[in-house]
Amino acid sequence: MRVIDPEGNQIGIVPTHRALATAADFDLDLVEISPNATPPVCKIMDYGRHKYKETKKKQEAKKKQSTFQVKEIKVRPKTGEHDLDVKIGHIKKFIGRKDKVKVTVVFRGREITLSQLGRNLLRKIAEETEEIAFVEQEPKFEGRTMMMVLAPK
Repeated sequence: MRVIDPEGNQIGIVPTHRALATAADFDLDLVEISPNATPPVCKIMDYGRHKYKETKKKQEAKKKQSTFQVKEIKVRPKTGEHDLDVKIGHIKKFIGRKDKVKVTVVFRGREITLSQLGRNLLRKIAEETEEIAFVEQEPKFEGRTMMMVLAPK
C-alpha cells in the first residue's frame, strides 16, 4: 500500500505490517484514504480528529443548504378581481420567502368548458409576478384542474 506521513509527504509503497509499525512510531492511526486505487492509499493521522473535522464539514454544508417549500394557491375561473389581487399578494409573499408556488385553477361542473378563461387567469398571474418570479412549469391540464408552478428569480 502507498503510505503518506502526517505532514503529507509520501513514504512510498510498503507492506501493511511496516505501514502499521510506522504509524505506531508516530503514535497515530493508519487510515485508508482511497481503497479503490492501485495500490490502496493510506495516511498516518489522528483518526478521531479526522472524524471530528468530517462531521464539522457536513454540519457546515447543511447550514449553507437552502430549503424551500411548495405552496399552493387555488383559484376558480370566475374568481373576482379583488379576490385575485389578494391571491397575487399571497403569491408575492411566498416568493419573497424563497418558496415555490403552485397555482391551481379548479374547474367544477360545466366550468370545464371555460378552459381558455383558466389559461388567461394563469397568464395574468404570471405577468403580475414576473418581476420577482419566473414560470418554472407552464400551465397544463390534469383532470379538472389546470396548474402552473412559479419559482423565485
